[in-house]
Amino acid sequence: MSKNNYIWLIYTALAIGSGIVCYHFFLQEKWINVILFSVLLLIFLLLANSSFSSQITKADRIIQSILKKDFSLFPKDDGSDLMKNSVQLYYHSKDEHLSFSSYKLLYESILDQLDIGLMILSDTEEEWKVFYVNPVFLEILDIPKYNSWKLYAAKIPDFYQIIEATHYESSQEFFDISIRQTTKQSFSLRTKQIRNVQHHFYIITLESVQKIIEQKEKLAWNNLMKVISHELLNTLTPVNSLIQNLEYISNQDVVDKEDQEEMKESLTIITSKSKQLLNFVDNYRQVAELPKPILNHVSLKKIVESAIDFLKKEFEKNHIEIVLDLEEHFVSADLKMIERSLINLYLNAIFAVSEKEKKIITTSIKSHKNRVILTLSDNGSGITHEIKDKIFLPFYTTRNGGSGIGLTLSKSIMEAHGGYLIYRALEEGSSFEMWFLK
Repeated sequence: MSKNNYIWLIYTALAIGSGIVCYHFFLQEKWINVILFSVLLLIFLLLANSSFSSQITKADRIIQSILKKDFSLFPKDDGSDLMKNSVQLYYHSKDEHLSFSSYKLLYESILDQLDIGLMILSDTEEEWKVFYVNPVFLEILDIPKYNSWKLYAAKIPDFYQIIEATHYESSQEFFDISIRQTTKQSFSLRTKQIRNVQHHFYIITLESVQKIIEQKEKLAWNNLMKVISHELLNTLTPVNSLIQNLEYISNQDVVDKEDQEEMKESLTIITSKSKQLLNFVDNYRQVAELPKPILNHVSLKKIVESAIDFLKKEFEKNHIEIVLDLEEHFVSADLKMIERSLINLYLNAIFAVSEKEKKIITTSIKSHKNRVILTLSDNGSGITHEIKDKIFLPFYTTRNGGSGIGLTLSKSIMEAHGGYLIYRALEEGSSFEMWFLK
């Protein structure tokens, strides 16, 4: 038992004793003694109350410190149960607070290092508050940091309206906005809603499409160099060996019939390998020297119909059902280049559905804000997760006899038109989206 508890008990016992004595003198009508011991009773009661209140005040100060997350105190246990529990609670809360602060600092440091813009909104009863925003997000949109989401309405009205249009639900889209009164830039926007019993968060990620393209291009060129090196080595290594062998035979004084036959075989192989290398170089030239599009006001619907008519016999031969949902939209494009890109996608789709009993290829044209999207989907075998990042890589193919430039060429054509070619995995099959500017 603590010292304060002993003092409180003593004062309480003295107060009880004084009360008993006071009552005794009251019965004897000794009024002076009654007054004296009444005063003593009052004094001991006040001292007992003061001693007890002191413990309550210390415990209350500790609890208030916990509630305010002020852990600058260093309370000590004085032996009483109240103080013992209060001190234990204080230090337990302090440890949890320090751990939480450490994790928060760690997570924020990680999020600050991201190369994409990130903002997290928290839904309060009154309005959306900015729970977290990283420097990249502020830099992309050239805005200061505010705690209230409403304050951004005046700073970035276009972007604010785009977020409002999502109704704070999960979404994914591309959009164009002007930053710092410059020309419009394209961005990839993803939003996700997270809700639990206590909190409601809205996560916004923002990434420059140009930056995405640059990163993909860098990776693609690195992979391309590997492919080219592999192709050249596979072709030139055996050719070099055969040439050395021919040089050895030609240096002999007498070339017998067997050596002559060997020379003929070697020359045949060299010719075949040379043609293979020439085809490889020609395919590379098609991708590397893509001509500048000759733009005209063209109907996407007519381009689709023309491509389908061109491949009509292939569709019929493979018993493929063609499903069309074509809105009439006009875009500024090179008709022949877009048709070539579309034919490449149809040829890939024909290969994808080849092993299906019921073969379906669906084509749709839809409008989305200031974009027109031509979507080609199939119910084929799909693209595995392992190779989905390689499908646009030049000369990468899973088809026997395929050149591996179809998707690369289609993607390059779309980028030359200021658009995008996007792959999406479906539950059954694949989908390619050609995004055009109106």
